[in-house]
Amino acid sequence: MSDTARSRYADARAAFGTMSTAMITPFTPDGALDLAAAERTAAHLVKLGNDALVVSGTTGEAPTTSDKEKSELLAAVRGAVGSGVRLVAGVGTNDTAHTVELARQAQAAGADGVLVVAPYYSKPTQAGLAAHVRAVADAVDLPVMLYDIPGRSAVPFSTETLIELAAHPGVLAVKDAKGDLHATSTVLAATDLAYYSGEDALNFPLLAIGAIGLVSVVGHVAADRYRAMVEAVAAGDLATAARLHYEALPLVQAIMTTAPGVVTAKAALQLQGVLADRGTRLPLLPADDALVAVLRDALKKAGYLS
Repeated sequence: MSDTARSRYADARAAFGTMSTAMITPFTPDGALDLAAAERTAAHLVKLGNDALVVSGTTGEAPTTSDKEKSELLAAVRGAVGSGVRLVAGVGTNDTAHTVELARQAQAAGADGVLVVAPYYSKPTQAGLAAHVRAVADAVDLPVMLYDIPGRSAVPFSTETLIELAAHPGVLAVKDAKGDLHATSTVLAATDLAYYSGEDALNFPLLAIGAIGLVSVVGHVAADRYRAMVEAVAAGDLATAARLHYEALPLVQAIMTTAPGVVTAKAALQLQGVLADRGTRLPLLPADDALVAVLRDALKKAGYLS
């Protein structure tokens, strides 16, 4: 690895950590933002093993929280976890000007980095996608993590676009939920971008080919095991990492394939007594009793619920 790559990877770890969870946003029974519950949840996630948290991402129901709520939430979480935990603010929208505004707001509120998803619905060209990212990266003094998730955004970051954007000094990392290990390997071989798995089913394979960390949903429950997996791969102990991967599979099945991750993560935290209310904002509906029963069984089998 070149000295430049080592420096950029160190910068990425400093901004984004290695074990992070895309944190849910708690609401009161009447649907208002519950900052006290957010503080308790953040503290719980750090105690569980997260060294970073993504606030106002997809799992944080960013599409249905206001800009003011996003700023209040980030400030509350910062107060709960202190300066030693990295906070990454989800700022991506399909409006470049609004994304820039959210990035500046996140910087003012104390974020360590920003997460920028490919603009959804609008379906920009790759040139437009690259221009969108550069506009955000040029507007703030925070490192940028790209979020490549074509299943939600419709438009992927092409390999060529990722290689192009890697030349921007503010673009340090990729949250990879594309599910294309060949494309990821190609970018890893050609750039100094730090990769983070954004798909829990592929955490181990992505770490094995060079990702340096995770941005997880299952981490709401299993951050301790996932942190151990990250550390095992970094130490070259793939056997231990593989064992942890297989141990987590039933949780991945229950949390990631039965309903949107925010729905199941909130229900799991409620079952554990971390969260009082599992409510979501429309168009999402909270977990029903049948889904809660499935999650209860998975948590018990995994040793996360007595």
